[in-house]
Amino acid sequence: MSAPPPEVLARYAGFEGAAARPHGRGLINDTFLLEGPGGRCILQRLHPVFGPEVHHDIEAVTAHLALRGRVTPRLIRTLDGALWVERETPGRTEIWRAQTFLPDLLTYDRLARDEHAFEAGALVGSFHRALADLEHEYRFVRAGVHDTRSHLDTLARAVDACPQHPLYEQVAPLAEEILSAGRSLPDLGSLPKRHCHGDLKLSNLLFDDHLRGVCLVDLDTVGRMILPFELGDALRSWCNPSGEDSTDCAISAGRVGLAVAGYASTARDLVEPSESESLVAGLATICVELAARFAADALLERYFGWDPSRHPSRGAHNLVRAKGQWSLARSVLADRTGLEARVAEALV
Repeated sequence: MSAPPPEVLARYAGFEGAAARPHGRGLINDTFLLEGPGGRCILQRLHPVFGPEVHHDIEAVTAHLALRGRVTPRLIRTLDGALWVERETPGRTEIWRAQTFLPDLLTYDRLARDEHAFEAGALVGSFHRALADLEHEYRFVRAGVHDTRSHLDTLARAVDACPQHPLYEQVAPLAEEILSAGRSLPDLGSLPKRHCHGDLKLSNLLFDDHLRGVCLVDLDTVGRMILPFELGDALRSWCNPSGEDSTDCAISAGRVGLAVAGYASTARDLVEPSESESLVAGLATICVELAARFAADALLERYFGWDPSRHPSRGAHNLVRAKGQWSLARSVLADRTGLEARVAEALV
């Protein structure tokens, strides 16, 4: 991860020449913590998948959250009032943005204990409640988000196109299983869409030192989405005790129940029967979809970030993730009836 260029830092008052160090473990954007005369802030270089117009959406969402009394990071405007900085480089335009730093808050890659799932769910419920009356047409809409069929097709094409890849013999049989499961997933497209965060992995939730949820970060993915996909992605992240870098994962039914009960504690009246009845199907779909995405990128090696200190290549890291998400999907599908009972009980 290359350091922020001086010309970007110079666009922000009090951060000219600021010290910068990598911050967090995000897979998509490059994130830095800046410390300078202006204090501390978060600076990010956006992945090309995000268009700069997303900052108009982030500004609208965070302003509404602040109006409702919610803690939230805010965009820091440049010296000339812009929400982001564009920097021309050979081959592409880099997009940079600065945000307020929220001190004394903690992030986790895994739940600290089972009860942590309740607090995470309560935080997301309060986020959804605060945005329920937001009137905003999103300027940046990610193409193909949770278009499961498209992700499965991408995987099938990757397998067909990459027979010479060093990992092909491992990826191909895994892909066959994922594609078979994908064909039997239900169509949830008729469910209502609401304002959602869009990427509720646990590391995007900030907590205080008592494990109480405070706010959500990484708001590039905000938009309208069906609730089973929003919460399905959350449950996939929160209720997998093994984490994403394990090849052998299983869903924790107890944590699913706690997380949904936490959500119900702050947003129960927002949930329609059709949504609650589809939460487990949404969870299974997200697991299969993400397994497909990781498996495709194990061959294509062009999207997800990776940890070179632990894996010999981007493909190898993505193969581990694909195996983990597929094992998680299998555990959800095997215990679907039990998980649905947990959800129903939590939402009473």
